[in-house]
Amino acid sequence: MLLPKKTRKYALPMALAALAALAALAAIGIKSRFFPSLPAPAYLTAPAVVGDLQDTVLASGVVKAYKLVSVGAQASGQIKALPVALGDRVKQGQKIAEIDSMTQQNALRAAQADLANFRAQLRAAQAAARRAELAFERRQTMFRQDAGSREDYELAEADMNGGRANVAALAAQIDKSTIAVDTAKVNLNYTRIVAPMDGVVVAVVAQQGQTVNANQAAPTIIKLARMDTVTIKTQISEADVTRVKAGQHVFFTILGEPDRRYNTTLRAIEPAPDTVLQDETAGGGAASGAAANAIYYNGLLDMPNRDGKLRISMTAQVNIVLNEAKNAILIPATALGRRGQDGRYTVRVLGKDGTAQPRRIRVGMNIPAGAQVLEGLAAGEKVVTGEAAG
Repeated sequence: MLLPKKTRKYALPMALAALAALAALAAIGIKSRFFPSLPAPAYLTAPAVVGDLQDTVLASGVVKAYKLVSVGAQASGQIKALPVALGDRVKQGQKIAEIDSMTQQNALRAAQADLANFRAQLRAAQAAARRAELAFERRQTMFRQDAGSREDYELAEADMNGGRANVAALAAQIDKSTIAVDTAKVNLNYTRIVAPMDGVVVAVVAQQGQTVNANQAAPTIIKLARMDTVTIKTQISEADVTRVKAGQHVFFTILGEPDRRYNTTLRAIEPAPDTVLQDETAGGGAASGAAANAIYYNGLLDMPNRDGKLRISMTAQVNIVLNEAKNAILIPATALGRRGQDGRYTVRVLGKDGTAQPRRIRVGMNIPAGAQVLEGLAAGEKVVTGEAAG
């Protein structure tokens, strides 16, 4: 069938255009089949956030009484009364035990009797010495007037000196007896045992009716602890002890209340480890022993304990704060790239188009828990921490 001349004029270009379109579609299909396009890279990111960051030394500690006293007996005998019980709160000077004092009372009465006897002897000796002095004065006058012999004069002088010596000896005996009376009074007071400080009875070692012997060693009656303030004795490893010092902020938790944080300061660091007490020489340390055992130094921190929740021998998880930043811009430490000579780090910041662009930032604190951004990054911006798998 023949087309009109005008129609044949436009048919050929249209056919060529259709063939070109078919060829383009075929090319796209072949490319997509054999040359698929690469997907846009995917990243692991984290936003820069505002928060607090702390660099701490972690240590383990034990709760101890601020002061622990073993109250013992300095007198021997049977415990007559023990008016305190475990857990009682006592005041300084309060009676906590009494020992049968019959022996001490008898000793005091005997010492007082001896003292009274020597005082009576002294009065008699003083009277005799006075008579000897008067006799000497008479013999001296007679001897000077040639009315008496030299022998009588010398005998009178000897009697006078003997009387004076006897008075001095008895005066010394009185001093000695006075000391004996004072000692007996002290020994009698020892039978009444009182609390040396305010505290809590944490152990009752002896029982009422028990006989104690203070001649061999001072027997412990009770143990008294001051618990209104406690001391946490924490072990700091030798790797960390050079970084900590007295006065640093410390916080700790206990197993019974892991969500409650106790805040205080480090009071002191003991200059030597506990092992120095076991060495034959202070600071001595055989090389083999030092190499075999880890070395820890005791850090001491005090904590008010008015509610009494902290008890002796509790375990404390202690954090000694070396450095801290508050309300700082923080990013993961893994987002930091290489550090330049100017001290700045390179990070990759994710743009709105999904591409990561390098940026130089200035960093303050940099610890495994995070990095503090001082300059170059705003809160909310996302930094690349790694490449997504797959």
